[in-house]
Amino acid sequence: MAHTKANIKFAERLRGEILNAIETGTFSYAKYFPESGQLKKLGIKPVRSNVTVGQLLDEQFSIYKRTLAASTYTVYRRNYTAHLLDQWGDTLLADLTPAALRAWIGAFDCKARTLRQILVPLRGALELAVNDDLIESSPLDRVKLRKILDRDAYKVEFVTDPFNAAEIAAILDACSGQERNVWQFAFATGMRPSEYIALRWESVDMAALTVRVARARVMGSTVDEVKTYAGKRLIDIRQGAYDALMSQKQHSALANGLVFLDAAHGGGWNDSGRLAKRWGEIVKAAGVRPRNPYQTRHTFASTLLSAGENQMYVAKQMGHADTTMITRTYGRWLEQDGGVLPEFYRRVSPARAKAVF
Repeated sequence: MAHTKANIKFAERLRGEILNAIETGTFSYAKYFPESGQLKKLGIKPVRSNVTVGQLLDEQFSIYKRTLAASTYTVYRRNYTAHLLDQWGDTLLADLTPAALRAWIGAFDCKARTLRQILVPLRGALELAVNDDLIESSPLDRVKLRKILDRDAYKVEFVTDPFNAAEIAAILDACSGQERNVWQFAFATGMRPSEYIALRWESVDMAALTVRVARARVMGSTVDEVKTYAGKRLIDIRQGAYDALMSQKQHSALANGLVFLDAAHGGGWNDSGRLAKRWGEIVKAAGVRPRNPYQTRHTFASTLLSAGENQMYVAKQMGHADTTMITRTYGRWLEQDGGVLPEFYRRVSPARAKAVF
């Protein structure tokens, strides 16, 4: 470096930084002296100064390819292409600083939840770099989203907003045939849309009066796995679900394949997108205040909890490992004294069942 006042000041600050790192036990010889011939003698792995963020992301995605569900991998890959590749692909790891990340993150106009999902692959790639001793710590660890994003980014647009008995009746009256069956089943089981459109008759046990949830259909692809490990579960068949299955039997049981079919073309629902479109049209026709189809799941949980059902039992029926989500999401229904469970939501006993498949 040229012998100037500015460079002398820089050297003084660098020396102070190194002395402070030595004192606090965080000094990295390889970081400050990457070309030193002493590295090998000291048994220290040299820092690869030419590694790019794009190379680390490629390595991270090779891991994702083996470990993630196809739908999750697709979402991460889409975020990589849309947001990470052009911005950071050619950036040297050494140049990825907290300041650069803060400036980039501050330009986003989206919800905090969306931004966290965008950052997942980048965070994973930087953790790889830490594990490989390329960097001492991830620069993302020093980026606090709450100090960057405005308050609107943390406003939750989706709230638990279940349907009441009159609204359920109006929605079911606004549709017929197979569409009525699928929505009635959704209300009465609390299953996720991706789960009930992938349901097969082999998973329905009318003798034991249970439904086994073991697969899901997302982005047009069915996989033999569900959202979480606890998501693989047995659900008790309640009266509303029982009646829906008995009605659906004539449409699809003989084929012994998917339970619910899209009457528009006779095949299964390709994904929850078209299902949601039809839902919106049906809810509008019913004159019910619009909410998305996931609220059928919230309706199931809140109804059972307000009637005094055991929290752990409801959590298991919903596919949760414990009651954490239940207490956080349905707190105000837990505070109710406990009413009478509607007939629609009562479990079907063998004595009450009208037939067995």
